This record gives sequence, C-alpha cells and structure tokens, in this order.
Amino acid sequence: MYRSHFIADLYQFSPGTVVTVAGWVHAVRDHGGLLFIELRDRSGRIQCVIDAHQNPVMENMAKMLRDEWVISIHGSLNNRPEGTVNEEVAGGNLEIRVSSLRVLNSSQTPPFPVDDTKGVSETLRLTYRYLDMRSPFLLEALRLRSELTTLIRNEMVAHQFWEIETPLLTRSTPEGARDFLVPSRLERGAFYALPQSPQLFKQLLMVGGIDRYFQVARCFRDEDLRADRQPEFTQVDIEASFLNRDQFLGIIENLFCAIFRKFKNTELSRPFMRLTHAEAMEKYGSDKPDLRFGLPIVDISAIAQNTSFAVFTQTLGSGGTVRGLRFPGGASRSRKEVEDLTLWAQGQGAKGLAWIKAEASGFSSPILKFIPEPLQKEIAEAMGAEHGDLLLFIADTLPQTLKILGLLRSHVARLANLIDPTRMELLWVIDFPLLEWNPDEKRFEAVHHPFTAPHPDDLAILSDTPELARSLAYDLVLNGTEVGGGSIRNHEIELQKRVFDLIGMTEEEAKRRFGFLLEALSFGAPPHGGMAVGLDRLAMILLGRDSIRDVMAFPKTQKGTCLLTAAPAPVDPGQLRDLGLKLS
Repeated sequence: MYRSHFIADLYQFSPGTVVTVAGWVHAVRDHGGLLFIELRDRSGRIQCVIDAHQNPVMENMAKMLRDEWVISIHGSLNNRPEGTVNEEVAGGNLEIRVSSLRVLNSSQTPPFPVDDTKGVSETLRLTYRYLDMRSPFLLEALRLRSELTTLIRNEMVAHQFWEIETPLLTRSTPEGARDFLVPSRLERGAFYALPQSPQLFKQLLMVGGIDRYFQVARCFRDEDLRADRQPEFTQVDIEASFLNRDQFLGIIENLFCAIFRKFKNTELSRPFMRLTHAEAMEKYGSDKPDLRFGLPIVDISAIAQNTSFAVFTQTLGSGGTVRGLRFPGGASRSRKEVEDLTLWAQGQGAKGLAWIKAEASGFSSPILKFIPEPLQKEIAEAMGAEHGDLLLFIADTLPQTLKILGLLRSHVARLANLIDPTRMELLWVIDFPLLEWNPDEKRFEAVHHPFTAPHPDDLAILSDTPELARSLAYDLVLNGTEVGGGSIRNHEIELQKRVFDLIGMTEEEAKRRFGFLLEALSFGAPPHGGMAVGLDRLAMILLGRDSIRDVMAFPKTQKGTCLLTAAPAPVDPGQLRDLGLKLS
C-alpha cells in the first residue's frame, strides 16, 4: 500500500510503531552517512532518516530525489535525538527510520517555492493553482472551508432542515446583476440562465410543504468583480415556513454561535445587536457598519446654522445637512496630512472637508473666524472631542453627507489604528426600505428583491408614500462586511402583485416572468422567509484574509478569467452551428 496514515496521525503514536507514509519531498539533506528527507502531505511534515552504512542502495536512490517528487516511505517511528527536535513544526520531536522507499513520480522544478508563496505574484499562483494548493496558506483555507461547510450542514440538520438541490439550468429572471446565459441546442433561440441564487425555487419548496430547506448552493452573477466578489460563488441558502422574523433570526444566531465556538473559540452574546437601516445610516453612514470601533457620525446642523461659515449656512439653506466625525489623536497630523485627507474625501465625492483641531492650547482651524467661541465649544461638546482630536465636517445633501462620512469613518479608523483584527462584531441590520427610486428609469426598484414582504406596520402607506415603507429584510454584518442577507417573503398572491405593481411591472410582464411563482402562491403558500449566508466571505473573515480568492480552490481573476484553464475561450464553430448561433 502507498500509506497507512496521514503524517499528522503519527504524532499520537509511540516510538517503535511501524508506519507507511506518502507525500511530496519537501527537502533532502545529506549529512554524510545520514540522509534526511523531509516528507510533506496535506496534514503536516515529518523527518525521515536513511542510514547510508546500513542501506547504501537506498541512499543512492534517495540522493536522486528532488523537491516535490512523490514518494512512499516505510519504516519505524522514533524520537529524534536530543538537541535535534524541531520546535517550529508539529511532530518535530519524531522521525521515521526508513526501511524502504518507493518513488511514485518525479517532478519538474516548480516555478515558485510551495512552502512560502507570500512574495509570489497572484498571477503566477493562479496559473499554477495546483502547486499553490500545496502551500500552508491555501491548505489552511481549504481545510477550514471544508470543516465550516460540514459544521453548517450538521447544525442545519439538527434544526430539522432538509438539504435539497435546486436546478442550475433555469430561466432568466434578471432583477440584479446580469445573468449568465446558456443557449439551448434543442430549442434554438431559447436560453437557460445560471441562477444568481435559488430564490424562486426555495420559495416553491415552501409552497411544496418542505417546511425547512437548506443548500450549499453555487450561484452565478455576471457583474464587475472585486476582492469579495467572484462570477461564481457559494452561499448557504436557507428557507423556512411558519417562523416569524425573530424566530428565524434566532436559528441563524444559533448557527453562528456554533461557528464561532469552533473556529474562533469564542462564545457570542445573544441576541445579536440590532440596528434599523435608518439608525445604521444615521449613526455610521453605512448599511453594514463596522462596530469594532466607535466614531459615530454627529449631526451639528442646529449649531452650524448659527455660524457665518457660508459653506455651512448655504448648504443648510438649500435643505442639506452638516455632520461631523471625530478623528482621535488627529490633531497631531501635519497640515500636509490634513490636506491629503481632504483630497481623499474629494476622491470619494465630497465637495470639500472642513476641520478643527482640538489641541491642549485651544482650537485651531481656518474656519474658526466664522464660528464664535461659544459655538466652537458647543461643536466640540456635541462631538465628544478630547484634547488631541481632529474634528472633520461634511456639508451636503443628507444621502451624500452620510455616504462620505461613512467611508471617511472607516478610513480614519485605519489611519488611527483603531481596528483590532482579532475582534469580531456581529449585528443585524433590519427594517430596510422596501423600495428605492431609479431616476434613470423613473420608477421604483426593490431594495432587496421584489419578493420581500413589506413591514406589516407600513401596509397602509404603500399607496400614497411607498418610498417611506419599510420591508421585513435583514442583513447579518460581521466587521463591516455583509455575510448574509434575507427577508420574510410575500406569501399572499395579492400582496405580491401589489409589490410588482409598485416597481412598475405590468400584470402581463409579471405573468411572463414570474407566472409560475404567482400560480404557486395561489395554492396555499405558507408564511415563509429565509436568507443566504456567503460561505466564501465568511471563510475569508474567519481566516483574516483580504480576498475571497484566498479561500477558493479555483478562483478567477478580477477580469473573470481562469488563468489555469484559460477560460473563457473561443469554441469550435461546429458547436455554435449546433446551437444556431452566429458571432457578429
């Protein structure tokens, strides 16, 4: 046989145990008379020793070995001699005395060292992803991801959820990103679409009486990419019937408590913090605020209107707002650094950035001549200023002011080193708006998706002021990243039709695009809701990685290409003819 144990399994055995291990040659060292082979598999590394005097033939064979050759070794487990223990690796006190060795395959010299890929370009790593996988960096990610998926499955089954697969070939129902289309050979001119999520199918499962469903689902979106976005990704898709919002969120909290207990050795406090969407935007300028640091946004409009600073008064006179943010210790920043901060804010869309330094000797700023001293103290008190702080101000429309200050808040936290990378802060953002106005198309759009139920307290205002209506949507936010989102759904057909009407979808269009769902809702659909948890993003945060590409086996570049397989690629003209397609 090739092996009897993984290398990590050997650490529990006592000396004298006879074992067979297999893997890759990590290093070979010839000490004259003794030849050492460091052998590696996915679980760990171990030193193997060949005594040249006892077995000169095997010594000659071992001297031929090169890094990344594949070998199998049979021998007895021994303690390393005193003074030779390697404290840096698990099992560094053990070695195998080799009695036989087999070469299973040779290897070319790798284009980069697989044991340390930190200085290797991502392009090279993705081109040779199968070599990159041998690195501890990627092996750790794939191991955690596998264990995370197993834990989630076990937790969902424990809560009486069934795992059910939904189709990957479905119909195009674009409501967010572009669909990936798949042409049909049997029905020329017709197309399948790869699912952006199993949204409609999981609702149909609820109509079918499945009651509790989950799936580790592959999803596809043809959209511009970034560090936490890929054209294909994995989400834990969940749906349940006969649960209200609080009951459903409780199940998800149980799941995350189990995840953090295992992977972060942390007991989370329950229930998780909850902020309404309005509170999150007002206080943090984001619908996914990072709560690992404070720095709330402060409204100083009432004070600013009494100043003679034209930027403040003119903005307020036109219906805008003036809000501020505290930069702890920022008063020590040079004039050049403050100017750079202003340029950064302008790069995010700000018209400018006003500032006041709160120093031990008093306040300093070019705008102080427009602000009487009593008002300076009022502003500082309202913002909780301390000696050494830099107070930053944006004056603009309310949405733009909150957007800029939300981005500035995170930027300041990084500059001031306020973010503890070991800290994990979870919260629910609830009561999202149901609709948002699209000025280009001059119609309302669903903020989440059109199957989200309106808040029951706002049903009465749907006809007159639909823009004020809240929804039963919710997002789970971890350290400023949305790791999951969902909603309670419309289970009554008339309410679903009403929402379609609000977003400008005619009855004919609704029937054409979602007729099968509307018909299903007419057959006794139960109250239901659910969410999807981003498995890639969650694994990325648990590991402290900067990109989901670092937790995926075969990711694509930010241009959506696979460097390993050179996809996407042209296809044979005959394939296009079979599909009735012609490239223009």
